[in-house]
Amino acid sequence: MLSRTAASLYWIGRYMERAEFTSRLVEATLRLSALGHHAHSDQAWHSALSVVGAELSFAEWGESFTPENVTRYLTLAESNPSSIRSCIAAARANARAARTALSIGTWEQINRAWLLVRDRAKPGGPQATMNLVDSLRAEFRGFDGALGRMLRNEGHWFMRLGSVLERGDSTARLLDVKYYLLLPPGQEVGGALDRDQWTTILQIVSAKTAYRHIYREALQPWLVADFLIFRREMPRSLAASAEETVGLLNEFAARSGRQGPADRLARQRLARMADASIDAVIQGGLHEWLNRHIAENAALDDAIARQFRFD
Repeated sequence: MLSRTAASLYWIGRYMERAEFTSRLVEATLRLSALGHHAHSDQAWHSALSVVGAELSFAEWGESFTPENVTRYLTLAESNPSSIRSCIAAARANARAARTALSIGTWEQINRAWLLVRDRAKPGGPQATMNLVDSLRAEFRGFDGALGRMLRNEGHWFMRLGSVLERGDSTARLLDVKYYLLLPPGQEVGGALDRDQWTTILQIVSAKTAYRHIYREALQPWLVADFLIFRREMPRSLAASAEETVGLLNEFAARSGRQGPADRLARQRLARMADASIDAVIQGGLHEWLNRHIAENAALDDAIARQFRFD
């Protein structure tokens, strides 16, 4: 496979995963902001921008800070390279470049998602935004299904590799914002607002019911952190993403007979996670641990690009 085709497939996985995560984030923030008064609503939207690293770029956008403008910036703003619209557009451009490596179903799902957002300038009010997000999530599920039906070859592996790296990065950023930024000063830890926020986080990663299956205790911040970091049975956890990354790189190694820096970094990260525990992580500083994980994810992304000669 040509390196430019491999790069396009990898970035299809990343962009589609990023678009899906942002759609979940917007939906959950709309629900959370509806539960509190104006100050809590503003905090919810500030945190949404923080999760996707868009606070500075939103300020430079020049629009006033309102829930409506933040929603538009995260969903349909062409000037935001990480908006849902921009991510789907980038995924589609990469899909066109790698068209011969995709199944018909995978291409069609990407194109259907693009048609949903192509001609929209504003998401509308909260209900209109929810309707848009629901429609998009149906297309994202269709994309996942089409990807799952592809041949297990290099094309499939590259898209999955991009997807799992993006997923691990998103989960780490989401958890970091909650612990470090989200709870307003003066709010009671374990209070009603705190519980609503943790429940919202589980909803973003589709894990509210799964959490209750694994933990018998009431909703606790450190158990949510344990769940999203170390529980491999949770598909969006950092451990599950790290494990799948190693598995996918092993598939490439088995095909080519060669390994490289990306394989070593991925195995080292997985081994460190296997030796860690939530108690040790919190004692050493969850924010610092998550920042290191995000930095490791970026280093691994760079190693993958160099190993497979994406540039």
